[in-house]
Amino acid sequence: MGPTLFAQIDLYCERTGPEFWAEPVNALTNLAFIAAGLWGVYEVRRNAAGTFAEVLAWWVVAIGIGSAIFHTFATSLTIWFDILPIAGFTLVYTLFNLRRFAGMPWSKAITIFVVFYAVVGIITALVPAWLREATNGSTGYLPPFLALIFFGILVVRSGSPAGWYNIVAACIFVCSVTFRMIDPLVCGSFPLGTHFLWHILNGLMLGVLLAAVAWYGAPGQAKQRPQARLAPTA
Repeated sequence: MGPTLFAQIDLYCERTGPEFWAEPVNALTNLAFIAAGLWGVYEVRRNAAGTFAEVLAWWVVAIGIGSAIFHTFATSLTIWFDILPIAGFTLVYTLFNLRRFAGMPWSKAITIFVVFYAVVGIITALVPAWLREATNGSTGYLPPFLALIFFGILVVRSGSPAGWYNIVAACIFVCSVTFRMIDPLVCGSFPLGTHFLWHILNGLMLGVLLAAVAWYGAPGQAKQRPQARLAPTA
């Protein structure tokens, strides 16, 4: 098990060897996540958005740290420092959407949460192997992308402007994942690769989400809004 866990991984153009500093740009651009998270902490505290919101902001900092660990050590073990914080943030931010933005009770929020991720999990599992390879494994990010769209629309319909932030974040995500996908295709002409742009744009995307969290996610804020009408009345 030991040799497997510590086996070196070479996934991106910039890495040309097993050295700690073999991906300096990919490693340093994780500062975009850390900056977004620290800004989020400041905004959450300034707007008294509460502990739940502050946890999300610190979680973004953890994403940056985890990704930096992977892009410096790059092993079968450290890749989980990259994957798990992103997956965790996606799930917790979904619950934040349902509870704080849409103002749902826990029972309804959990039901929608479970059904959504069960369906999206099945869709992701059904993606053919050739498409996963063609996208450099980026189809694994289908659940968070679909979550931004689906819950963005749901939150907008609930009457919260925060839903639009989700939709804007989804648009940024399309751009960032494009740079992740083309990274192995440009190695010959651009050895630095494009993965660092995935980091920078995702830092921006998470900053947009944290802006929604800080500005529209305070406890009880959803209950203070008039309920949105889903259809015009006669």
